[in-house]
Amino acid sequence: MTVFAATLFQVRGASTVLSEFPFQYREGLLWVEVTILQSDKPLNFLLDTGAGVSAINLNTAKRIGLKLGQEVTVHGVETMLTGYWQQRMSAKVGDVQLPQKYLAVDLEKLSRSCERPVDGLVGMDFFREHIVQIDFAAQKIRVLKSVKAEKTDEVLSLEMRPCGMRVPVEVNDHKQQWVRLDTGCATALQWVTSEVQTEQCTRQMAIGLAQISIPQTTTTVSIGEHQFLNVPTGLHETAIFPGEAGLLGNGLISRFSTVTIDTKAGRVILKERHSAQ
Repeated sequence: MTVFAATLFQVRGASTVLSEFPFQYREGLLWVEVTILQSDKPLNFLLDTGAGVSAINLNTAKRIGLKLGQEVTVHGVETMLTGYWQQRMSAKVGDVQLPQKYLAVDLEKLSRSCERPVDGLVGMDFFREHIVQIDFAAQKIRVLKSVKAEKTDEVLSLEMRPCGMRVPVEVNDHKQQWVRLDTGCATALQWVTSEVQTEQCTRQMAIGLAQISIPQTTTTVSIGEHQFLNVPTGLHETAIFPGEAGLLGNGLISRFSTVTIDTKAGRVILKERHSAQ
């Protein structure tokens, strides 16, 4: 198709881009406008790698006439919610097709804490199907056909699990720990101070995004060869999700120019802010 072919281009000669769409980085979160047949106006969704599946706000689902499906239990940050599977829904951002299966869950508390309503979340199921590059410098999301890491890039191991995706970091003088890569977390780091057991998560639905009040401190965080000092850090005594020592959020992720999530190759490629684009 002519329109599709026009979107195929190179980024720095290292990556082939299939398509791209803008996002707004506001309130520490990544906002995108989603279009669906059931709504005349675009819906406000958050790009949330911490969500195990894509979700739609329960009130939004009812407002646009979606029927509630099978009831399921949803595991959130320090909370349990009831969700409902919806009928398949055709949703897009620009010309990029999003997942068709959505979990309807109550996001009203989150919406009230933001400047605009949260109609839904683009979750981990989107990232399973694509190589996705988040360009914080240009505020663009790119879907890539291929990507090649450059010598100056930081490449992290990425482990995909049924409940979420996780990467290794070091906090203070502790040994390397696995934390959830969570673009639905507006803060820099949520850290579990106690020993985290290496346990498997179940296939229970997990939504990592929440607004909670917890003790705060500052830490030194190493992400690969990059070290960050005085990082604002929320403290937890027990694991937020099984087998994870916390959440790596946008407060740290956004310090890189681009973050490329390649689930099929099991890696995250980080490009420094001062690198030429």
